[in-house]
Amino acid sequence: MANTLKAVLLDIDGTLIDSNDAHAAAWVDALAEAGFEVAFDRVRALIGKGGDKVLPELTGVESDSPRGVEISERRGAIFKKTYASTLRPFPDARALLERFKALGLKLVVATSANERDVTPLLKIAKVDDLVETRTSSSDAERSKPDPDILQVALARAGCKPHEAIMLGDTPYDLESARKAGVASVAVRSGGWKDRDLAGAAAIYNDVADLLRNLEGSPFLAR
Repeated sequence: MANTLKAVLLDIDGTLIDSNDAHAAAWVDALAEAGFEVAFDRVRALIGKGGDKVLPELTGVESDSPRGVEISERRGAIFKKTYASTLRPFPDARALLERFKALGLKLVVATSANERDVTPLLKIAKVDDLVETRTSSSDAERSKPDPDILQVALARAGCKPHEAIMLGDTPYDLESARKAGVASVAVRSGGWKDRDLAGAAAIYNDVADLLRNLEGSPFLAR
C-alpha cells in the first residue's frame, strides 16, 4: 500500500486525545438540564457518532429542531467550560503525525465533531500546525457512521479511497471508512474492545503503540 498511499484520514477524540469520557459526561449534563435522565454508559457507547445522531437516539428530539439545537449548544458550552481543560493528548500523538508527514502523507482530519470544536481539539492534541486539511460534521449532511465526512475528506485531499487509510478508535470510524471504500486502522484508546473494531486492517493499543510498530503497519505495507 505504500506505493499508492497518499493520505491519512484522522479521527481526533479517543484517537489523538483522551476525550471520549468527557464528551459523554457533557452530554449527560446537558440532557439532565433539559429533563432527560440518561445513563453515562448509554451515552458513552454512542460517542464517535455525530450529535445529529446521538441526540435523537437518546431522546427522540431531532438535532435540527429548536429544542435540539438548544440542547446541542448547551452540551458544547458545558464541554468547553467544564471538561476541555482536563483533556490531554495521548502520548506520541504529535510524534506519529510528524512521522506521517516525513513519509510525505497528507494529514486530513475526518471527525464527527462540529467545526467550532475542531481547532480547539487539535490545539489540545498539539498537532494543529501539522494538519493541512480539516473536515467535520459541519461539512457533511450525515455524520459517522455514514461515509459523508470521509468522502469530503477524500475530495479535499485530492485522493481516491484506495489512496487513504482511516485512523480511528470507534466502530463508527470503521463503518464510515468501509462505506467510503477506505481501509482503516484502529486504536483501543477510545475504550472499545477488539470485537467492536472488527474490520480494521490492524488494531493497536494507542498511537504510541502504532508509532513503535509503524514499520510493520498497513501504513508502510508493501
